[in-house]
Amino acid sequence: MYRKTAIVSAALVAFAALAARLEVSVLAVSSQDYKIPSNPKVDRELEEKSVREANRKRDEEIKGDTQRLFQLATELKQAVDKTDENTLSLEVIRKAEELEKLAKRVKEKMKEGASRGPQPAPPPVPSPR
Repeated sequence: MYRKTAIVSAALVAFAALAARLEVSVLAVSSQDYKIPSNPKVDRELEEKSVREANRKRDEEIKGDTQRLFQLATELKQAVDKTDENTLSLEVIRKAEELEKLAKRVKEKMKEGASRGPQPAPPPVPSPR
């Protein structure tokens, strides 16, 4: 009985040592830095695709925000029309502030898009005479 226990224990220790060795070797292989060769054409296409996607998303946000601006401006006009010359309601002030914040956000998004626009072509190189 003692002999079977010793054999099983030895087998388990050997198996654990083997598993630990395999784990260390797997970790060593997986931690190596693999350099994938870069293809400038593919990199450029991926960058252009991501820029187009970002521009499309920004354009959708600007359209939605502009629609909201129009709605807020209409609501503000209606609220102002309800007040008289001696009354300025909190609703009018709140709508005006919301309108101002939204207008600034739209303006920033438009500036962001303008800064990412197409880059001008480099000037021509003069040919030697």
